[in-house]
Amino acid sequence: MVSDTPANAPTPIEVDDIQGLVVSAFAHLQCVAYSLLRVVDGPRACAWLAEQLPHITPSTEKKDGWCFNIAFTLEGLAALGVDDASLATFPLAMQNGGMASERRSRILGDRDHNAPANWEWGGPDTPPVHVLLMIFGEDDATRDRQLAAFLPDSNDGLEEVVTLKAGRQPDSREHFGFADGVGQPVIAGSGRESTQQKRTGHHTAIAAGEFILGYKNADDHYPLSPKLGATDLGTNGTYLVFRQLQQDVAGFWNAVHTEARAIWPADSRGPERLASKMVGRWMSGAALVLHPDRDPYDGVPQPTTDNDFAYSESDAHGAHCPVGAHIRRSNPRDALGPDPATALVSARRHRLMRRGRSYGDRIADPLVDDGAKRGLHFLCLNADLERQFEFVQQTWLNNPGFAGLSGELDPMVGPSGDAGCPFSMQGEPLRTRAQGIRSYVTVVGGAYWFMPGLLALEMIARH
Repeated sequence: MVSDTPANAPTPIEVDDIQGLVVSAFAHLQCVAYSLLRVVDGPRACAWLAEQLPHITPSTEKKDGWCFNIAFTLEGLAALGVDDASLATFPLAMQNGGMASERRSRILGDRDHNAPANWEWGGPDTPPVHVLLMIFGEDDATRDRQLAAFLPDSNDGLEEVVTLKAGRQPDSREHFGFADGVGQPVIAGSGRESTQQKRTGHHTAIAAGEFILGYKNADDHYPLSPKLGATDLGTNGTYLVFRQLQQDVAGFWNAVHTEARAIWPADSRGPERLASKMVGRWMSGAALVLHPDRDPYDGVPQPTTDNDFAYSESDAHGAHCPVGAHIRRSNPRDALGPDPATALVSARRHRLMRRGRSYGDRIADPLVDDGAKRGLHFLCLNADLERQFEFVQQTWLNNPGFAGLSGELDPMVGPSGDAGCPFSMQGEPLRTRAQGIRSYVTVVGGAYWFMPGLLALEMIARH
């Protein structure tokens, strides 16, 4: 198997200047509030920010009970008084309307019901969002207490647009029922490689510059870094993607049941089988590449962290894990390219560090719509919004010709519209094809954010 970790010893990252969420998912703090604020008075907002600096949680600190991190949209930095010349050094993806702009919408496939015009926040017809407070707590009470402590009042030059909360879930599964958070890389030089190795038996170390500005990336280059005047503002910072994804659980499972009955009428577990083929993992998190016939962890309380696999040797043609499955599209590993080694190097250039949380209560019966809102606050970190997040979304997830397919999109999140599209399950001698597969995930809000290092935060507050 081709190694998934660079051989060279990584440069240690400056964890004391990096906000904590970059290195840690804060898994020990299961409750979170994302408070989106609007700047109404720049100088007063900067004064408020300066007062918060001692409370920002760095990556060196695993604070018991709660943690606090912060990020800004480009419009937010402008409202705080950052000059136009400095703003022009930020990525084009953040400029001219950011994620909700017409160009970004085309790239991301945000059309029809996903169109920014329909969003609850971050869209063209909603109040602007400038500052993102991320407050994590060990329980709802702790989170809400810290939120009340840090949320600015009318004298601080900021006003609350919306606060989105996620609470403690009964397990690590997202609302469709699949284990979430499997297959995360680690940042080379973060010191967390051995921790993940012990926990999962495998780790994928990615060059720090793929996620943090100021370090070399997978191409052995330093990513472009924004400036504040003549001073580097990006070092130890990152770019944060935030998309609120609403999930129609009953719609999904009813559609899967209908398609599964048509394909395997005598198989009582056909719906779970089809849904797992669409995801690329069984509901426990077990990888189809390693366990193609059944879920070996079915009924086990803690999901597996199967992640030590590649595609080229054992499943090059998708007989185990379909070529168009969600996990294979979002990270093709060694499957796309002239040879496995080259493919793996290429895939490493498009990795994302996911930091999302499920919101809303679990549905009591996945076949009965209870009318409640639930979904995923999808957050991910990357040093290059276009080469990483937007590339994955456009070239892999939303590409109807991905890996030689024709007319198919990602079966979980692809913008297929109400009519849906086919989903092929490769096999010998013939493939099996589900028809009319559409996404039951809707984008209801989103924005691109800059998450500075701690020294850069002070520069912004006191500039």
